[in-house]
Amino acid sequence: MDISTPEAAAAHFAQRPDAELLYLARHASRYPPAVGAAAVAELQRRGLVPEAPAPSLAPAPAEAPRETWGQLLRQLGKGLFWPSPPYVAVPLLIDLNVLVWLLMVASGISPTDPAGRELAAWGSNVSSFTLHGQPWRLLTSLFVHGGATHLLLNMISLWLLGLMLEQRVGTWRVLAVYLASGLAASLATVWYHTAGINSMGASGAIFGLYGFMLALLLSKKMVLDKFDRRAMLGLVVYLILSNLISGITGNIDNIAHLGGLLMGLLIAGPAAVFTMPAEVLDGETKETS
Repeated sequence: MDISTPEAAAAHFAQRPDAELLYLARHASRYPPAVGAAAVAELQRRGLVPEAPAPSLAPAPAEAPRETWGQLLRQLGKGLFWPSPPYVAVPLLIDLNVLVWLLMVASGISPTDPAGRELAAWGSNVSSFTLHGQPWRLLTSLFVHGGATHLLLNMISLWLLGLMLEQRVGTWRVLAVYLASGLAASLATVWYHTAGINSMGASGAIFGLYGFMLALLLSKKMVLDKFDRRAMLGLVVYLILSNLISGITGNIDNIAHLGGLLMGLLIAGPAAVFTMPAEVLDGETKETS
C-alpha cells in the first residue's frame, strides 16, 4: 500500500470498498495519521460522510473592554448629578443642595462646622426672622446644611429613596412632595419651638418622600410583586425609625421630621387615587437631620 504522497494515498483508497474505508475512518487512532485522513477524504468524495465545514472568515467578535474604576465613577457621578429622564428631580435637588454648600464654603464658611449666625445669613429657619417678615426662610432652609457630614447623609438618603420613587411616580410629583413636605417641616419646627430655633437641612423634605412612599406601599397603589414590596417597605420603615431614634439624642430636629412625614402621608392619599399614572395605580441651632 503506497501512501507516501497524497496523490498515491488517494489513488489507493479510491479502489477500496466502502466498508473498509469506514472501518479505517472509525479506527484511525490505530493507524498512521495519513491512513485515517486518506480514508475520510475518500468517503467524503463518495458522499458517504459530510464535508468538514469551512472555517469562518469573519473575525471573532472583539471582547468588550472592561470598564475602569475611573469610568465607573464618572458614570456614577453622571447619574447622581446630571438630570436625565426618568431621573430629573432628584439630581436637580442634589445639585442645588451641593451648590449652596459649595458657595457657603467659597465665601469662607467652615465646610464642617459653620456658626449659627453664618447659617442664618444663608437662609436657615430662624424663628425670630421667619415669623417677622422673612417667611421665605421656610423654603431656603431646606437647602442649607450644617456641614459636609450633614449634607452627605441627607443626599445619600435622597438619592437612595428618591430615585426609586421618581421612577414610579414621575418628576413633578417628587418635586411637589419634596417642597410641600419641606415647608410643612419648617412650619412644624417654628410652631413647636416657641422659645426660638435655628433649623436647617433637607431631611424634613426627605421624610415627606418617606411618608409618600410608605402610604403608596401600604395601600398597594404602587404595583410591585410581593417580595419587592416587602423589601422596599422594610427599607422605608428602617430609614424612618433609624433617623427618628438618632434624633432623640443628637442635635436633630425630630419635629421637622415628623412634620415632613405627616405631609408626605397626607399627599399620598389623594395623589394615589386621582393623579397616579396607570402603571402606578394598580434659640438653639438644630439640624433637621
